[in-house]
Amino acid sequence: GLICGFIRDLTSQKAAEAAIIEKNKTLQESQNIMSGILDAAFHALFVINEHCIIQMVNAKSCEVFGWNKEEFIGKNINIIMPSHVAV
Repeated sequence: GLICGFIRDLTSQKAAEAAIIEKNKTLQESQNIMSGILDAAFHALFVINEHCIIQMVNAKSCEVFGWNKEEFIGKNINIIMPSHVAV
């Protein structure tokens, strides 16, 4: 009979996967630190991207506006501004 097979070295693929996991862990730790700093502030703070989309908010923002963080994330910053100021 005929026997056919192949061998593939997955060492570099596994190393790349481990590096991605480590970077994700580091990113999550950085986000936790940033969130802690924001939440320690006495004022409502918003982190927005270049398109004015809210990326992060602090606890004071939630207290002032009566929303939870999930309600802010992904929305345009204009949602918290009076209509005559919004762009």
